[in-house]
Amino acid sequence: MTISVGEKIPDITIKTNGPEGPQDISTGELFADKRVVLFAVPGAFTPGCSNTHMPGFVVNADKIFEKGVDTIACMAVNDAFVLDAWQKNQNAQAFTMLADGNAEFTKALGLELDASGAGMGTRCKRFALIADDGVVNYIGVDSKGVKDSSAETVLELLSRT
Repeated sequence: MTISVGEKIPDITIKTNGPEGPQDISTGELFADKRVVLFAVPGAFTPGCSNTHMPGFVVNADKIFEKGVDTIACMAVNDAFVLDAWQKNQNAQAFTMLADGNAEFTKALGLELDASGAGMGTRCKRFALIADDGVVNYIGVDSKGVKDSSAETVLELLSRT
């Protein structure tokens, strides 16, 4: 079942890129006592993710932070090394990159995508969410294109609150 508005983000340990390589990060700690925007992509370096989804957040990052967001996080079912390279490639140093290599967090959110037909195995659906102190206030999942999970949609919603 997909996580819904009003529900708490599950506490799962995944990876992020640290100064000396991959390090553990607890999603419970990441979301605690903060306003967090999390957007997730089916895969780093894939066309829609690299050409549309990530660039929208890079361009709008300052505006999103101005709306009281403490953290912008980007997640993919890739390893921390791939996400580190993609972060540098996309000039996304302001983001916390979340490597959900085993799709444990993705599955806990109920947002897994079977991309085995394209040779990519289990991935996460394209989505964005806004959470305050670990509680989901908005979740937008796209089955095609980048609309409900776009930076522009997130920014518009943040402007209303």
